[in-house]
Amino acid sequence: MEISKPRFLDYFLLVTLAAIFGNSFMLVGVIVDEIPSVTLTTLRLVISALIFVVAMVFVKQKLPAMGRVWIIILAVAVFGNVAPFFLISWGQEKVDAGLAAIFVACMPLMTIVLAHFVTRDEKLTLFKITGFCFGLLGVVMIIGFDKLGTLGENTVRQYAVVVAALGYAISAIISKSLVDMPRVSMMSAIMLVSSLVIIPFGLISGETSQVLAGPWPSAKVILSMIILAVVPTVIGTMMIFVILSRQGASFLSQINFMVPVFAILWSTMFLSEVLPANALYALVLILAGVAIARINPKSKIAQTKEINS
Repeated sequence: MEISKPRFLDYFLLVTLAAIFGNSFMLVGVIVDEIPSVTLTTLRLVISALIFVVAMVFVKQKLPAMGRVWIIILAVAVFGNVAPFFLISWGQEKVDAGLAAIFVACMPLMTIVLAHFVTRDEKLTLFKITGFCFGLLGVVMIIGFDKLGTLGENTVRQYAVVVAALGYAISAIISKSLVDMPRVSMMSAIMLVSSLVIIPFGLISGETSQVLAGPWPSAKVILSMIILAVVPTVIGTMMIFVILSRQGASFLSQINFMVPVFAILWSTMFLSEVLPANALYALVLILAGVAIARINPKSKIAQTKEINS
């Protein structure tokens, strides 16, 4: 597929998607005040699954045939949806939305390290190692050097959000095996499996039954729950595919620089969060790490050869 030079519409879609994903941290911050994390994750995935299945029927696609692909779908569902959605929402019961977004911003750096061990063509370079070290230093700066060896409640929940970022990184690598599948069919399968995985946990924990028994959450929380399931989870996912089809993965990866900035903006505006100075310094370190890790001197050499040939 030949990709044209990015136009205004491409940048508009990218910034809009970053704003949407950044907003998800604020929405979770609102919801966890009244809905426990397991129930939140269950509702988010079930609502999203229903929407994707309806969309799949509408575009006349079908679920994949039984086979090895469902093992990959299960892995993506667990590492890309169930685990990170739960860990982030559980973490945000004590961790501010802006801080959670900064932790998750480390996901591209984790993907780079994992790819070195599980792929043949994405090996570590000096730039990637340097970028990862910058990101690691940023995470340590947020948690605090004095708290790294402790397991206080807030520290454990911060670690949980970092593990969520690791889950996203694992999912990003695994999901490459699904790129040839019809998109709506693929997402319907992933969301259905995600729902089937999380529902038993909701029943066993008793959280879901407690919420249904009442008192019911406020209208603000219910509306936030619906928006979270529909906008970042469903519409955001479809926008990813649109951007990928128009400009490719490299262009889409720029979103990693914008999501934490929007998350901080939304949480400051609507949740009145005030991040400590070290969090902002950490954000700079992490984003600098992502930028450094993206440097690929070989591509410049290849481009020069192509121009001279």
